[in-house]
Amino acid sequence: MGDVKKPRKTYHRPKRHWDSSLLMQELEIVGNYGLRNKRELWKAQSELSRIRKRARDLLALPVEVRSKREVELLRSLNRLGLVGENATLDDVLNLKVHDLLERRLQTMVFKKGLARTPLQARQMIVHRHVMIGDRCVDRPGYWVQRGEEDKISLA
Repeated sequence: MGDVKKPRKTYHRPKRHWDSSLLMQELEIVGNYGLRNKRELWKAQSELSRIRKRARDLLALPVEVRSKREVELLRSLNRLGLVGENATLDDVLNLKVHDLLERRLQTMVFKKGLARTPLQARQMIVHRHVMIGDRCVDRPGYWVQRGEEDKISLA
């Protein structure tokens, strides 16, 4: 049967824990997007770091090898709604953590006006009052794809 793999952390903490300007920036972002704790912010930052690293690695490859992988990366990011149709790797490198946080279900429910505050949007999602199409989604951190934006509704 085999042993279960150890679940690894999906985030990295900041290197300077008590930098006051960093603490204030993180606190503002957590408040604006209604995140539960800074770990959710760190997860988004780590995911953005992975995406940007893939783009940097592609830029280092020769053009003939890079073209196919570049199209795959841009297509997947376009499907998530992070970049436009005719985006380039420079657009991927210019992504910010705000772009990722805007794609969370919690933020989408708040921006669509289905909830008055980001925290109310979070509560509605956790209590299973929000549907995407015909599925009930109860994860506030769900990354909403471009095709699912108009299917968000209350249950």
